[in-house]
Amino acid sequence: MSAGTPRSLASSGQRALQDISHPLSAEESALSRSPDVLNPSSAGERDLILANGTPIDTSSPASSSSLLNRLQLDDDLDGETRDLFVTVDDPKKHVSTMETYITYRVCTKTTRTEFDLPEYSVRRRYQDFDWLRNKLEESQPTHLIPPLPEKFVVKGVVDRFSEEFVETRRKALDKFLKRVADHPVLSFNEHFNAFLSAKDLNKRQGLALLTKMGESVKYVTVGYKLRARPLEFAAMGEYLDVFTQKLGTIDRIAQRIIKEQSEFLMELREYGPVYSSWSSFEEDLHDPLEGVSGCVSNCSSALEELTEDMSEDFLPVLREYGLYIESMKNVLKKRDQVQAEYETKLEAVVFREDKKSPAIQD
Repeated sequence: MSAGTPRSLASSGQRALQDISHPLSAEESALSRSPDVLNPSSAGERDLILANGTPIDTSSPASSSSLLNRLQLDDDLDGETRDLFVTVDDPKKHVSTMETYITYRVCTKTTRTEFDLPEYSVRRRYQDFDWLRNKLEESQPTHLIPPLPEKFVVKGVVDRFSEEFVETRRKALDKFLKRVADHPVLSFNEHFNAFLSAKDLNKRQGLALLTKMGESVKYVTVGYKLRARPLEFAAMGEYLDVFTQKLGTIDRIAQRIIKEQSEFLMELREYGPVYSSWSSFEEDLHDPLEGVSGCVSNCSSALEELTEDMSEDFLPVLREYGLYIESMKNVLKKRDQVQAEYETKLEAVVFREDKKSPAIQD
């Protein structure tokens, strides 16, 4: 962790993403100010390496498929090296006098000694997954916890009990558990063990304690301004803010493109039958009109495939990046809260010592 005189950060609204130094190299750039930082092309050619020797690839993905591949790297691990397999399937709708909800079957196969049995099958609802993530954040505050799909939907716009919505959520929950299961630290968490194996989760007390602890920290640090936030964490926060703006812009543009493509697709679907019907009344123009009809049909099919790819592959990846950014911001916020609490206690100690020193001089 680097230390230094705090500096004011320039507004990130008008800055390009490539002008923001990468968080992993923030400390180096803040201390050395090497020419490579001022030259994005030369900086990109230099390989970044973590403290443990792991090389870091900071190049920008070239396409939506490469974005998707990066997010799915943890799903492509060699099966022979795994000792914990988790799947989420078989969603079921439950209707009671108080509420209606969906549960999912969570199946676990493992060879780990921490589990009493090699296989488990339990049913969990969304709030159980939310409980697990909260417990992971509480017990592993320095780790980046994988995001969950958003809980709330707009009533009247999305039917949360529709097959399409339930299947989309099931896939997201399955990806969440797989990412936790593949994590070298989170997968050994006792709360994760209980989530996979316990028939009934006693989560109310844990959630109440978590809320109480969060409120206590909030009251201690509310309104407190850090005296000297390390430059590396300031650079991370600035990078995430700019990245969020860029992703938001891309998301809005992509949604507009999808909307216009969908409208154009509806028009193409109407034109195809028109040319086909026209050809039946024009013997001399039959073949050319049928050719135009076939071309319109081919264009319609290609446009439909392109629109589906953007809706199902590109947009979800962008939004998942956004969820990961929020997770990262939460980790940085907790770090700031700890620093604020430390500085507050340090100031109290210095204040008590200052009060004692005049008495000693007298």
